[in-house]
Amino acid sequence: MMESGAPLCHTCGEQVGHDANGDLFVACHECNYHICKSCFEYEIKEGRKVCLRCGSPYDENLLDDVEKKGSGNQSTMASHLNNSPDVGIHARHISSVSTVDSEMNDEYGNPIWKNRVESWKDKKNKKKKSNTKPETEPAQVPPEQQMEEKPSAEASEPLSIVYPIPRNKLTPYRAVIIMRLIILGLFFHYRITNPVDSAFGLWLTSVICEIWFAFSWVLDQFPKWKPVNRETFIERLSARYEREGEPSQLAAVDFFVSTVDPLKEPPLITANTVLSILAVDYPVDKVSCYVSDDGAAMLTFESLVETAEFARKWVPFCKKFSIEPRAPEFYFSQKIDYLKDKVQPSFVKERRAMKRDYEEYKVRVNALVAKAQKTPDEGWIMQDGTPWPGNNTRDHPGMIQVFLGNTGARDIEGNELPRLVYVSREKRPGYQHHKKAGAENALVRVSAVLTNAPYILNLDCDHYVNNSKAVREAMCILMDPQVGRDVCYVQFPQRFDGIDRSDRYANRNIVFFDVNMKGLDGIQGPMYVGTGCVFNRQALYGYGPPSMPRLRKGKESSSCFSCCCPTKKKPAQDPAEVYRDAKREDLNAAIFNLTEIDNYDEYERSMLISQLSFEKTFGLSSVFIESTLMENGGVPESANSSTLIKEAIHVIGCGFEEKTEWGKEIGWIYGSVTEDILSGFKMHCRGWRSIYCMPVRPAFKGSAPINLSDRLHQVLRWALGSVEIFFSRHCPFWYGYGGGRLKWLQRLAYINTIVYPFTSLPLIAYCTIPAVCLLTGKFIIPTLSNLASMLFLGLFISIIVTAVLELRWSGVSIEDLWRNEQFWVIGGVSAHLFAVFQGFLKMLAGIDTNFTVTAKAADDTEFGELYMVKWTTLLIPPTTLLIINIVGVVAGFSDALNKGYEAWGPLFGKVFFAFWVILHLYPFLKGLMGRQNRTPTIVVLWSVLLASVFSLVWVKINPFVNKVDSTLAGETCISIDC
Repeated sequence: MMESGAPLCHTCGEQVGHDANGDLFVACHECNYHICKSCFEYEIKEGRKVCLRCGSPYDENLLDDVEKKGSGNQSTMASHLNNSPDVGIHARHISSVSTVDSEMNDEYGNPIWKNRVESWKDKKNKKKKSNTKPETEPAQVPPEQQMEEKPSAEASEPLSIVYPIPRNKLTPYRAVIIMRLIILGLFFHYRITNPVDSAFGLWLTSVICEIWFAFSWVLDQFPKWKPVNRETFIERLSARYEREGEPSQLAAVDFFVSTVDPLKEPPLITANTVLSILAVDYPVDKVSCYVSDDGAAMLTFESLVETAEFARKWVPFCKKFSIEPRAPEFYFSQKIDYLKDKVQPSFVKERRAMKRDYEEYKVRVNALVAKAQKTPDEGWIMQDGTPWPGNNTRDHPGMIQVFLGNTGARDIEGNELPRLVYVSREKRPGYQHHKKAGAENALVRVSAVLTNAPYILNLDCDHYVNNSKAVREAMCILMDPQVGRDVCYVQFPQRFDGIDRSDRYANRNIVFFDVNMKGLDGIQGPMYVGTGCVFNRQALYGYGPPSMPRLRKGKESSSCFSCCCPTKKKPAQDPAEVYRDAKREDLNAAIFNLTEIDNYDEYERSMLISQLSFEKTFGLSSVFIESTLMENGGVPESANSSTLIKEAIHVIGCGFEEKTEWGKEIGWIYGSVTEDILSGFKMHCRGWRSIYCMPVRPAFKGSAPINLSDRLHQVLRWALGSVEIFFSRHCPFWYGYGGGRLKWLQRLAYINTIVYPFTSLPLIAYCTIPAVCLLTGKFIIPTLSNLASMLFLGLFISIIVTAVLELRWSGVSIEDLWRNEQFWVIGGVSAHLFAVFQGFLKMLAGIDTNFTVTAKAADDTEFGELYMVKWTTLLIPPTTLLIINIVGVVAGFSDALNKGYEAWGPLFGKVFFAFWVILHLYPFLKGLMGRQNRTPTIVVLWSVLLASVFSLVWVKINPFVNKVDSTLAGETCISIDC
């Protein structure tokens, strides 16, 4: 609807301009990072010859042009920066949203919108006045740039830097990938043109499986084409935003912690997470911790009361002695010399006192847990004698309690503590609550009303802050004006405690977090993995990034929200008519950049920002809607705390999201149990990019299910979520093509995340083929020629070399890679297979089948749960595969002994593939046997039964002994002279 101009420079805010040929000036052709020619020349003069965003070297021709011009452009750059427009560090081009025609209640509508319009008018008038001031009067500098008027050398440097993988490591890696593609092409040509007629069914099955494996490898490999490393500089962040004697200019952060059942998620673990948040190395007035209790449990509430009281002692102790980690359970359990580097004489005495206080705190919390094991018939009663509102977990009002903060209790030294807020959203029968995604969206609204920090960090209840400076690491990216403008979130890798060194079930996911995510960081950014992620709040509201292309006047824009299909063009007409006539079959809202509203008069501007259009998108809360328009976060100074609490209760009502865009285009997206993948995918489709941050000390650590049954159940849930996305409208195969904002390698990565469960079908067939070959005496590969032998050898070598070079640039150990390969097979033939069938049942028949794991007590020893096996149907398929392959190996050797020397050659290839299956399933076998062979009897019975039926069927069809031709036998008998 608006006249489009050149994009704005991300450094100075001016238009990018054009080059000598009249084309739009582009400094980096890899990521099209918007930077004007003057800023580009300044960067080159300063010695920075790589892109600020992706780290790619600039074009040599552009560098030559700059070098020819000499150093005269530095003064031009200085004047260019001095005349930059009012663009704040956290300013974003937010957009008003509408799903129906705008209506005017009065001249400007609601007073909130009138105030907002007046602020825009004042801003526009100030801008005009600043342009007419005499030259002797200094120009007004935006507040966000006042800190940088006289920056130190350290403060003026970038807050983070990209280190591309060295070419001597990356170039051979890419070359081997291309070589492997060529070898795969030749291999499939040989396989298809040389069928095995004697075992045509087995041959065809194996070829189909191999083609799928090659397709899956391409999806997994090519998003790792351009991996990068990053380094952040916390000292520079402090030098720029924390000057001595001045208030801290760091952005505020709202922490989200989610919990449901305190009996399955121990309150002590959740409390340690909360304590580590309250003690982070960050200004206390900038930190707020919101705990979502989706089970409305009085146990969770009472444990938070105890936690808030203990935090008054724990937080000052952590900050006084700079201890790490700041979760007391994990700090006191460290097997290290705690006196190392602690020179304060009082440390030993205070540490012992603090440990004693923590043990007493644990006793109180455990007493609450013991009391909560049996619910009273009349329900729980609070200390004031009133019934607990959450006695009915499916029918209760919304509850909010603020424990700490500027109006709450202070620590024992009288200092302010971060705010701690308990939240339990309203639940009523007949309403969809959307599990964790719904709880996170409720926290978004509550935090927007109460504190409205511009950034949000969400953690699972069992993931504590392991690095107290983790928030500063994220701010080095999000608060960097050159990098953070288009960043929707900063994702940290997941690290885990309580896993044995062998990590037999690949619980650490090292290959994914240290290889795949680094590769995605070089494209459009890592995926959102559900925890340890710092969000830009505006990205959660569905807005596009500041660099999103402007809308043309007289034309419909494609929605930033759907990013799917561009709408049809219309001839130029009145903007209001265009706005009313916009098609909305696939678009739920029309987006307009607020920076372009200055081109309209007051009436048109009020139409675009009408209250009705916002309410149809965000819900019926004027306070919340006003918070979405506050560029730098924060709450109005005139806000009344009691009024805000009432409004916060209102926005967590169970009916608040009805007929809005929550869960569809705003916040965490509904429709999958893996809402994290879906939410990150929607943001990338809108044009945002994400950043992967890997500090030397892990930012967060959590607990992983280390026994076999729980691990398979976890993988089942992840795979089911991917299958649900595959069958939804958000499938990356067809969603998000409008505007071309999702990069193709990024799309391949998302496609890989939703199709990997389907690999279970060819994988289980391929793991069965070796046993079939051994039982029938047939094989899927004909007699090899010299050329075929070379192809097979080349394929195996390329696979090994690819893995070796990947280990070289990523730093992952070969043991981690092997564990990942093993569990890929284990999970593929069990959890992924069940997820596919469950997804089909849910899609076709509407049957929601749950494969649950029953609880069982674990041994009270280190890694005791590793040897515990719980009954689950997921154990049957891999156990069956193990048995039939072992039976096949025995049968193969028996058959070779009967046939003689000539049978041993063909046997080698068959046994090789059978051992390949057995070796990959070996961790499963070891976990299944456990300690003292405590394998569930039902698993053994079912597996032996299935394996026996399978073996007997093949013996009946094609026994080991050679079949005797009856005709030939008759002729032989006739020829015998009796």
